[in-house]
Amino acid sequence: MPPPERRDPTRRLVAVTLDEASIGRSSRDVEHERAVAVYDLIESNSFEPVGHAGGPYALKISLVEKRLVFEVTLAEGAPVVAHALSLTPFRRVVHDYFLVCDTYYEAIRAASASRIEALDMGRRGLHDEGSQLLRERLEGKIKVDFDTARRLFTLIAALHWKG
Repeated sequence: MPPPERRDPTRRLVAVTLDEASIGRSSRDVEHERAVAVYDLIESNSFEPVGHAGGPYALKISLVEKRLVFEVTLAEGAPVVAHALSLTPFRRVVHDYFLVCDTYYEAIRAASASRIEALDMGRRGLHDEGSQLLRERLEGKIKVDFDTARRLFTLIAALHWKG
């Protein structure tokens, strides 16, 4: 991704909110990961609703009737588009991702460096898989680069955890 000063300011997110009603209680580690993902997403992203003239954009992510909803507005609040995606394709990867994350966070406290490294590699692999799945599900709707998809997947996993 180009440095921030070279990115197109009309093809990016400047705000991301998570629907409070959609978010379940999570561990401190998950809450931290979500906060970091939101911060990183705002700092560096590539986000373009297909067929729209340009932003910058704000995104609200929620769960509605077992669907993931991406509600996109212009930064000043004018509606752009809302897309609802089935959560079904994400269930396995999110489930596996959280299992590995739980084991990883436990291992950090007492496991050997090689065990922690192996778990971290598994965690990153699942995160990559979920990110690629998200890009595929958004194809034709919203263009995002891989790094943006990774940060969005972190948020989706946190929302999906309640479900």
